[in-house]
Amino acid sequence: MPPTPIASSADQPDSPELWATLERPLPTWYAEAKLGIFVHWGPYSVPAWAEPSGALGAVPEDVWFTHNAYAEWYLNTIRIPGSPAAQHHAEVHGGAPYDDFIDAWTARDFDPASWARLFAQAGAEYVIPTSKHHDGVALWEAPGTGSRNTVHRGPKRDLLAEIADAVRAEGMRFGVYYSGGLDWSTSPFPPATTFAEVQSLRPLDAAYNLYAFEHVQDLVRRYSPSMLWNDIEWPDAGKRGGPQSLHALFADYYAAVPEGVVNDRWGDTHHDFVTSEYEHNRHVEGAEPWENNRGIGFSFGYNQTEDESQYLDGRALARYLTDIVARGGRLLLNVGPTAEGVIPPVQQRALEGLGRWMAAAGPVLRASSPVDPAVAAPSDDPWVRWLAVPGHLVAVVDGTGTVPLGVDADAVDARDVQVLNGSAEVRVDGGRLSATVKPADDGPCLVQLPLR
Repeated sequence: MPPTPIASSADQPDSPELWATLERPLPTWYAEAKLGIFVHWGPYSVPAWAEPSGALGAVPEDVWFTHNAYAEWYLNTIRIPGSPAAQHHAEVHGGAPYDDFIDAWTARDFDPASWARLFAQAGAEYVIPTSKHHDGVALWEAPGTGSRNTVHRGPKRDLLAEIADAVRAEGMRFGVYYSGGLDWSTSPFPPATTFAEVQSLRPLDAAYNLYAFEHVQDLVRRYSPSMLWNDIEWPDAGKRGGPQSLHALFADYYAAVPEGVVNDRWGDTHHDFVTSEYEHNRHVEGAEPWENNRGIGFSFGYNQTEDESQYLDGRALARYLTDIVARGGRLLLNVGPTAEGVIPPVQQRALEGLGRWMAAAGPVLRASSPVDPAVAAPSDDPWVRWLAVPGHLVAVVDGTGTVPLGVDADAVDARDVQVLNGSAEVRVDGGRLSATVKPADDGPCLVQLPLR
């Protein structure tokens, strides 16, 4: 049931008590979900350029912004004097205004049905496209954007509606990303060069709160998304109760979409789950419901400078996903289409490879819960992760030859082993188990051991 909102006849102060009125059990679909697909698509897909400097959280902050690996941050990075992106923009695009890329964004080869089939075959349970990124360009006819949206310029289509219909036709849930905290089109902000500047430059005022409030309200009305995935905070003027407040937005959303969920990037307010990104914010991956998000490469938006060496392949994605699920989380894995609407071949191959593995492993991952390391210990060399499914422990093994399994032989029945995605022979040696393993070509082997 949706929460009962507090009275909204007058503004209510920002307080823990205010946000506590929105607390409720996590909807079952999200509690059980393991894999979602993120889609970053915008005018930044036209220049499609960033330095592949590394994963967020693994690159020092004093390097990150000037050498930003995120192609979707192109508008910020080209405004940093002396940045390689600024030099690239001057040399390749003649220093053209960023908004020229809106009209060059054609989406002429966009086939939402083929996207959705690919995502479903990869094993995804939900899909979240960007509705508005930090550049302020909306992928639907958002109120107050005038012609600065994809219905009036560039693709001249309601891209969100087409993606939503295709995703739901494949049996997946549809959600939306919205940049509530940053919108470089609303005022002439200087470029951010530190994480602290990102926070100090975000708009806080009542006018921007109303602008963002009406956008998200319209997204809920039009598309009934199963997830509201906000980014970079929310304007401080809206962090209260009452009309046009963030509290009212959440309460109205839960009333309209009772199984909807919201992430944690609205400031210190309310959330259903917390998020990490690549290697950044990993400390949140714990007791609360959590989700890690990342691209297949180092960027979310399509980056033409990335090659195979920066991308995870299907096998690496299987390991990455399994590690997250084994620790109690879920993965939101991003694709970055080209300006024409094509998912780049290297990304397609990675998703297809993951999908071949998920055909066998997906049901196990979806039915699983974490295993206490004191019961069954994971290892990195050889690579082993553990999952619990009803009545069984499952060792997910990516190695060839004899692999020790860090579980007490008395805890499981080694005589009745089921193997998925490859072959394995399990042996008892001194009260411990080992397996002689030969994984299949598309990913780790799953060794299912009945509990005694």
